[in-house]
Amino acid sequence: MEDVYDLFQRGTALLEAGDFNQAIVPLEKARRSEPDKASIREALGRAYFRARRFDEARAEFEVVVEMAPTNDYALFCLGRSLLVLGRAPEARRPLALAARMRPDRRDYRIYRDRAQARAAG
Repeated sequence: MEDVYDLFQRGTALLEAGDFNQAIVPLEKARRSEPDKASIREALGRAYFRARRFDEARAEFEVVVEMAPTNDYALFCLGRSLLVLGRAPEARRPLALAARMRPDRRDYRIYRDRAQARAAG
């Protein structure tokens, strides 16, 4: 059986190299072994998002936010996933929270404003 840390390292290396679909394989294996590890779930969510598997990304980021409600990056990614799925009203809250937590992040503010505009419609 492969070591969870090795799976995570391989998956994140593939993710960073731009091999998003390939990154999913070891990260899913790691998640099956350690479903309560937010770092694994966040990396898997990133891989799903970059592979354009937005609903799966949303599901992973929702779990990360449940585990760590002050994780601004997970909130941001959850909001972006919801926005891409056409769920702007739902995207507003996580994007607004992320922007409040990190007012220095211009990208957070941009997506918060996009969600607001799309929800207003």
